[in-house]
Amino acid sequence: MREAPTVSSLQDAFFLTSRQVLTERLQGQSAAWRDANALTDPGAKLMQDLIIMVAPNGSRRGKQDHPKLPVTPDELADEAHACQAAGASAIHLHVRDQAGRHSLSPDAYRTAIDAIQARCGSTIVTQVTTEAAGQFDLTQQIALVNDLRPAAISFSLTEMLRNGEVCASAFLHRAAQMGTAIQFILYTPEEVRLLARLWETPGFGIPPRPVLILVVGRYSGSQESSIAEFDQLHTALTQTGLVRTCVWMTCAFGRSELACLERSIALGGHARVGFENAIVDAAGNLARDNAERVSLVTEIAARHARPLAGVQSCAKLLGMRQLGAVLA
Repeated sequence: MREAPTVSSLQDAFFLTSRQVLTERLQGQSAAWRDANALTDPGAKLMQDLIIMVAPNGSRRGKQDHPKLPVTPDELADEAHACQAAGASAIHLHVRDQAGRHSLSPDAYRTAIDAIQARCGSTIVTQVTTEAAGQFDLTQQIALVNDLRPAAISFSLTEMLRNGEVCASAFLHRAAQMGTAIQFILYTPEEVRLLARLWETPGFGIPPRPVLILVVGRYSGSQESSIAEFDQLHTALTQTGLVRTCVWMTCAFGRSELACLERSIALGGHARVGFENAIVDAAGNLARDNAERVSLVTEIAARHARPLAGVQSCAKLLGMRQLGAVLA
């Protein structure tokens, strides 16, 4: 039996080609492949650099919830600029229609992306959401990706699987061919285990180094998160072995947002923060703005000796092929 591939550094492992990985899987060496790609060295630079991704608005909140929640392209651009200055290396982008409702319009995304580009240049990574938010079906979500050709997206695993695994696999292969990097959104330990199973399935299309985000508190009745819920998600990540190979991030709802993010940072994960998930502090007081929330995460990072990721490191960790928000 051919020996599993070895690498001299984490960065070499990061750039193993999909063809090499698929060959290892088809030869029945998925366990050896996983070990070769594992992020086992806590001192490895790409894992130590902390991505702070700001999620400044989300799909459901508006000015009535917080007067500084950005909605328009110009507001999003100003927010991206302020949050980048505070320590964010990426923005998770939601756009709205003319009535202020959540939108998956490619043109609305292009307008917002152009505004961010004009304000920030190449100093921040833009990730496009595909969130259905109870308004859009899978066909519309996929149509957005095919039309816009974004460099990076987030996609709920359960939403991706709504039309079955064959359809999801076809989309993953198409996205990989196009060059779109995907962050899988996971809400429950069961979804973590499902992603692990699909990742182990030869030819399914989950990237060799999955990028994922653990969402803490979204399905609770109060929309509040807790450390206990985070621990359940992280335990599933550990038990499946994904924690050793994936690039994982956490976001958390409500007053416990920063407590959950600190736990994530201490354990080697990355952080998504902002008004999509929490507009209040730990005491329940209204937060000043998104940049303030980002700055608080930078303080947590300093306490845990996690250097902040620059834009290049952020893009590599997210699996992106280019810094620009839209693929050429």
